[in-house]
Amino acid sequence: MSTIFTKIIDGEIPGRFVWKDDQCVAFMDIMPASEGHLLVVPRAEIDRWPDLPEDLAAHLFSVAHKISGALDEAFDKDRVALMIAGFDVPHTHIHLFPTEKMEEYDFAKAYAAEDTDDAAMDEAAARIRQHLGTNEDGYRED
Repeated sequence: MSTIFTKIIDGEIPGRFVWKDDQCVAFMDIMPASEGHLLVVPRAEIDRWPDLPEDLAAHLFSVAHKISGALDEAFDKDRVALMIAGFDVPHTHIHLFPTEKMEEYDFAKAYAAEDTDDAAMDEAAARIRQHLGTNEDGYRED
């Protein structure tokens, strides 16, 4: 059975993509810990991140590194956090989010999906894509 992330990747469920390539995607988290919170997700459904092939793990972290630079430029925060939690969806994913305080690492305090502002999420995704040089579908334009 497909995970919710595979359904987003396959277009069965809408997602706000900021990055797409042949190995992974990145899209906005619908329950953000802070403005700009997104997920880097491999296309392959692999539950536990230590089970990723080394080359795929390296690629995910390379993409996360690129996106972290864009988050740093797009949002005026002190840090860009990276976290792998892995309990909410059985599909490896890296959380990236601009932050200024440790309290934002507590996802139990994240905004509920129904409390997120769609226009603000769209605007945050557009800002990130602008700094990444990706188009509205998440692909590099160069």
